[in-house]
Amino acid sequence: MGKFEVLQDAKSEYRFRLKAGNGQTILASEGYTARSGCMNGIESVRTNSQDDNRFERKKSSNGKHYFNLKASNGQIIGTSEMYESATGMENGIESVKTNAPKATTEEV
Repeated sequence: MGKFEVLQDAKSEYRFRLKAGNGQTILASEGYTARSGCMNGIESVRTNSQDDNRFERKKSSNGKHYFNLKASNGQIIGTSEMYESATGMENGIESVKTNAPKATTEEV
């Protein structure tokens, strides 16, 4: 089963990472000034990850594939790692859809 890890970075901003059952990070957030904002971000991932239209599929300048998960207002909630192929990216999206709804949350 997947899990959300909540951490505080060197700038004292709160971030979360969604990890799959195998421990691989499949989605990471931007920084939040308050822990409550980070927790709201996690809830937004749980909700928005169930709508395929919320996934913005992208290709970087170096040819690698990645995706952003967006809220209904268009704001980016989280960004994936870089994938070598579009198929790998689609597998990452499916993993977010599968893991996010029931993922546990822990502080690291």
